[in-house]
Amino acid sequence: MVSERVIVAMSGGVDSSVAAAILKKQGYDVVGVTMKTWGFMEVGGAPKHESGCCSLDAIFDAKSVANSLGFPHYTVDFTKQFEQAVIDNFVDEYLHGRTPNPCVICNRKIKWEEMLKKADSLDAKFVATGHYSRIEFSEVTGRYCIKASEDDKKDQTYALWGLTQESLSRTLFPLGDFNKTEVRQLAAEYDIKTANKPDSQEICFVADNNYERFLREKVPDIINSLPEGDIVMDGRKVGRHKGIPFYTVGQRRGLGIATGSPVYVKKIDVENNIVEIGDKNSVYQSGLIADDVNYVSVKELKEKSVIRCKIRYSDKGSPAEVVKADDKSFELRFLEPKSAITPGQSAVIYDEQGYVLAGGIIKEGK
Repeated sequence: MVSERVIVAMSGGVDSSVAAAILKKQGYDVVGVTMKTWGFMEVGGAPKHESGCCSLDAIFDAKSVANSLGFPHYTVDFTKQFEQAVIDNFVDEYLHGRTPNPCVICNRKIKWEEMLKKADSLDAKFVATGHYSRIEFSEVTGRYCIKASEDDKKDQTYALWGLTQESLSRTLFPLGDFNKTEVRQLAAEYDIKTANKPDSQEICFVADNNYERFLREKVPDIINSLPEGDIVMDGRKVGRHKGIPFYTVGQRRGLGIATGSPVYVKKIDVENNIVEIGDKNSVYQSGLIADDVNYVSVKELKEKSVIRCKIRYSDKGSPAEVVKADDKSFELRFLEPKSAITPGQSAVIYDEQGYVLAGGIIKEGK
């Protein structure tokens, strides 16, 4: 039996609860930690009854599970760090015509960098979460590798590409070899109160899923001073847009344009304040350039190698060739055109075995 101390990031949901229970059963010295990163009073969009991560219900659920399983639980306030690293980035990206993925930033900057600081203060060797992912150490490359989980439908490796080798060396993913049904069965066996708790679907700090409402309330002075601009199709003005931040590549609904057939946002031209639209075929592109790159299971990407790339969380991934790559950026060419390659989202590269080779933030589609 092991005895190393591990702090488990507990959201109050079934996954992190079962992760903690598994580690406790394996003999780890478990400490539960729930992160307070925002409040409904600050971000708005609150339902009549608070739920989801960071709510009082979530904190109480996590504490209750910890008590029932016999290990200590703490709530830590990362509100300031989350505001600076995640929310400010979220707002800034939309203001610049990009569509961010805040979970990627949160994982790197908060769930790991800040949690590892907390682990050090508690003399803990590891941090663990309820992510559906696997970690392996390669004796060949000398690197810690992220591998897709057993459950394809729940695999969360797309949002983990930003983790450093140092972070991975101190990380445990107890759920990597389980599927969701098995996790709920384990929760029932452990008599965990969150066994049947529904999964959260939205971005945590935009609980109502209304990004426009969030931006208008968060930075009203900036949003209210944004100029309207032209919506252009095939080089011709067809309408007016209400502000660059309220559009994203691939968007179909809410354009206010009647053309007789579906149209989509094709490009957002921030410099000229133009939203370009087109038919479904027009949003397909053959490649992308990504920057802010992090290499995970390999130290570099080989040019002309064929990999699999996901360009959004729900994407199953498509084969692509590495055109060029260095320690700051990479360029890919898809073997078949890809729809709605969206600046601000992550491009995550896998090999055929499901190992995450690298990831980056999409700068542009080509």
